[in-house]
Amino acid sequence: MFFPPFNEEVARYERKFMIDAMTYHVVEQQIKLHPAVFSPIYHPRYINNIYFDTNELDFFYDNVSGKSSRRKARIRWYGDIHGIIHKPVLEFKIREGMLGNKISFPLKSFGVDESINQEKLYKVFRESDLPLWAVENLLQLKPALLNRYRRKYFLSFNKKFRLTIDNELSYYGIGGNNNNLIESYSSDDVIVELKYDRKYDDIATLITNRLPFRLTKSSKYVNGIEFLYPTLA
Repeated sequence: MFFPPFNEEVARYERKFMIDAMTYHVVEQQIKLHPAVFSPIYHPRYINNIYFDTNELDFFYDNVSGKSSRRKARIRWYGDIHGIIHKPVLEFKIREGMLGNKISFPLKSFGVDESINQEKLYKVFRESDLPLWAVENLLQLKPALLNRYRRKYFLSFNKKFRLTIDNELSYYGIGGNNNNLIESYSSDDVIVELKYDRKYDDIATLITNRLPFRLTKSSKYVNGIEFLYPTLA
């Protein structure tokens, strides 16, 4: 399976904090009190993702085992989880340790309902303007998970650090056949992500040391698979 080479020059850090001992409002209050002066940007919005993996769930197990080089493929869109999706985006994420690249391509509109399946998604890929390597990769993968969460965005006063808060997480099993939203799981956890360019890593500890949260290796994809299929963990 071919992925473009990791580009360290444009890579950015993503630090994640999974929080289960504080309510969403307490988490947001802690962020607003941070000395970096994080202020809200954009409007909160719902994010939906369909994640893809190999038949053997290689992407899942690479993450669980702590492999430093990891790959991820997903379709992302905003707003309603069901209905006609007008601006879906295909994303390939390539990670080396804590650094990550993201390569994105717009997809043609498609519908999401109980009949969504592998062949319908393959048809979307074939009919979208994608490079050959992307289509060839995707045809070797299968839909593995659908998730949804609400995200609120913040930016530090110096505009060097972006922080997001995710809550209202829900996960749905999705497979290759019709009527395949077969399982669902909701979580009360709150996930905070701190993102910044690699050139600011030397001052990032000034931000993380003042966050009263525990740094984790949280992955929403991994969490969803483990929630829905605990025997795989």
